Amino acid sequence: MTHIEVYTDGAARGNPDGPGGYGAVLKFTDKSGELHVKELSDGFDKTTNNRMELLGVIKALEALNHPCSIDLYSDSKYVISAFNEHWIEGWLKKGWVNASKKPVKNRALWERLLKAAEPHNITWHWVKGHAGHPENERCDELATTAADENPDMLLHDDGGDLKGVC
Repeated sequence: MTHIEVYTDGAARGNPDGPGGYGAVLKFTDKSGELHVKELSDGFDKTTNNRMELLGVIKALEALNHPCSIDLYSDSKYVISAFNEHWIEGWLKKGWVNASKKPVKNRALWERLLKAAEPHNITWHWVKGHAGHPENERCDELATTAADENPDMLLHDDGGDLKGVC
């Protein structure tokens, strides 16, 4: 199974319901040792930070063409804890109700994320935001730029290519 590193971040201005964006960086080294990098970002007019954190992960996973072994890095404890602390398993058992017996927020995005993650073997890593981690800083830059400049749902794709391997 091909290995890929995925870094994601989300941002929202005036959270909730201000402009927001997500950023993702996908990195893959092919058999010849050549590094391939693809960057994704998108901006939205009215959203929340958590929605953008989720969408960054979703869009990164949906960009992959076949099952991969993935190390996924995010500074969102909301996203990472849902997997590493098994929140999702509890939500599914309880019919998308959280520990406070309230409906899980952003259920449609969580369901989309689960579908996008299904074919992959993912290890979820939390990284401290704004702490100098180069890929996390780049994702933050992509997300905030998208929030500030692309609130009409414009897509940024740098044209990077993973050569169809993932």
